[in-house]
Amino acid sequence: MINIVLFGKPGAGKGTQAEFLKEKYNLTHLSTGDIFRFNIKNDTDLGKLAKTYMDKGDLVPDEVTIQMLQSEVDKNPHSAGFLFDGFPRTLAQAAALDAFLESKNQTITATVALEADDNILVARLLERGKTSGRPDDQDEEKIRNRYDEYNQKTAPLMDYYKNQGKFYSVDGIGTIEEVTERLNRVFDQF
Repeated sequence: MINIVLFGKPGAGKGTQAEFLKEKYNLTHLSTGDIFRFNIKNDTDLGKLAKTYMDKGDLVPDEVTIQMLQSEVDKNPHSAGFLFDGFPRTLAQAAALDAFLESKNQTITATVALEADDNILVARLLERGKTSGRPDDQDEEKIRNRYDEYNQKTAPLMDYYKNQGKFYSVDGIGTIEEVTERLNRVFDQF
């Protein structure tokens, strides 16, 4: 079983690239953003709680995120592997994911980070916000707040996974095809 963590700042292209990767490598794509939006749209208790944080541009607390993700993994017991998109975002989440996977006799195979300049990403998100309707993509201050949260809480994951020999960095700037090809070169190693 292959379990990959795909991470990068909001707007780095994780969702776009995950669509290609899940098809090519037959993985179940678990996007925390999609899981949050599903729960919000269906007005679940966890969805209501997540929305209060997302609307401010803050990251959803670990315990809420972990509950949602565990539920999704449990819904796919026969999966060939998982592509975790947007999770983990903190060291505590990484430890919780490791413990959860270990309870299922699994492990993280690798983590792949899409790297890109903040100013390019802000422009991408503001453009996406024009059509997505997402309030967190329409306000530069909220976007930059998300990047500050990422730098403080998520960036330390690089060292966590480097210490395990499971970290790969990929340039996220270029055409969709160029970035996909870079990712394929990394994924083909697994």
